[in-house]
Amino acid sequence: MDWFVAPEYWLSRLVFQRALAVVYLVAFLAAVLQFRALIGERGMLPVPRYITRVHFKQAPSVFHFHYSDRFFAAWSWAGCAVSVALIAGVDSYLPLWAGMVLWLIPWLLYLSIVNVGQTWYSFGWESLLLEVGFLAVFLGNDEVAPPIVVLFLLRWILFRVEFGAGLIKIRGDACWRKLTCLDYHHETQPMPGPLSWFFHHLPKPLHRAEVAANHFTQLVVPVLLFTPQPIATAAASLMIVTQLWLVLSGNFSWLNWITIVVALSAVEFPTTAPKVSGPPLWYEVVVLAVGAGLVALSYHPVRNMISRSQVMNRSFDPLHLVNTYGAFGSVSRIRYEVVVEGTADDIPREDSDWREYEFRGKPGDPRRWPRQFAPYHLRLDWLMWFAALSPAYAASWFGGLVERLLENDRDTLRLLHRCPFPPDEPPRYIRARVYRYRFTTWRELRETGACWNRTYVREFMPPSRLAAPAAQRR
Repeated sequence: MDWFVAPEYWLSRLVFQRALAVVYLVAFLAAVLQFRALIGERGMLPVPRYITRVHFKQAPSVFHFHYSDRFFAAWSWAGCAVSVALIAGVDSYLPLWAGMVLWLIPWLLYLSIVNVGQTWYSFGWESLLLEVGFLAVFLGNDEVAPPIVVLFLLRWILFRVEFGAGLIKIRGDACWRKLTCLDYHHETQPMPGPLSWFFHHLPKPLHRAEVAANHFTQLVVPVLLFTPQPIATAAASLMIVTQLWLVLSGNFSWLNWITIVVALSAVEFPTTAPKVSGPPLWYEVVVLAVGAGLVALSYHPVRNMISRSQVMNRSFDPLHLVNTYGAFGSVSRIRYEVVVEGTADDIPREDSDWREYEFRGKPGDPRRWPRQFAPYHLRLDWLMWFAALSPAYAASWFGGLVERLLENDRDTLRLLHRCPFPPDEPPRYIRARVYRYRFTTWRELRETGACWNRTYVREFMPPSRLAAPAAQRR
């Protein structure tokens, strides 16, 4: 069937596949380097405890059958190894069916991780990686030209990511309609980057232009993805430029990067396609069947998207095959941060020697400039931002964090930038306080060298200690 393939997109497929493999690698590295403190056997939200409450059908995962920290680490490192193989293009040297199996492996590996990741894996980019990764299985390799059905479905994902995000903004916070949200967003976003201070201090008319351009890119441009070339390429390219702008302005894990990756699949590069044989019948049948199934599953995301009560970042099936996306339907006007402190004093007093824990990405020391971490995802830092919005967001895990800080738990301390206590001298008490943070002005930056100004607001958690020594509780 000549209509089944689009040979002119062979380079688009190649770039898309290699870039997607890089995102997979980042995701698996984040899992293997952070899981022990977050969801490990002695983590804040242990997987063994979770799988006793949740049935396999609700959250399919290999860890329902066996879990140990060593097994999880091996599982994640296997994902890293397969990702490296895909980056190197090993799938291109395999038969078509074997290449598809190779692409299926990281999807299965990461699905098992996400489905037991609980709060730490509740972000939209987790489902987006799985949805895109599943489609990549059926995109083929050098034996066949890219199938049009899969290319169309990738554009359908990109449309839902952008258009859904645009709708949630227009329906949500009034500042998006007034074009004023960026007066606050660069300062109050979950994890500012090294340029966020400068973005915040751009002239307000430019902020208005940014918001207007964002609305155009998310509400108008996505429709053009389904028009003939070169218009579709221009639309995808404009989305890529917009996403790169977001990359510069903050740390949003791999959300921007995987959106760029999907947009690359819609770009038609001006190059001559290599000669390949026609696709085998079994491949055509499989791709068409999968495509029909995914179109049918799109009913729920479309219904959500057109609903006045639209929700963001939700999966409608346990395999994360078709999801809904969106971000920042509302924008905070004030930035609050939870600052965690410890003391070695036997009796905690206000004038005790309270020492502050420094996190890797979230603001802490006012003089410490934000760093670039994306596409790497600092899960604890992101959840600390939510905790500052409301203690309810941290109810399930903050107590576990405090316990582990009181023990100087090695795996937990590895998630931090700095622990103020020696390894063999843990604190006696931990407390948490809420501060209001704001970016300094140009004058304040010159005079103090600090990019943040902070003011104490209230107590988040009173001084707390372990009920019994760690050795007695184990």
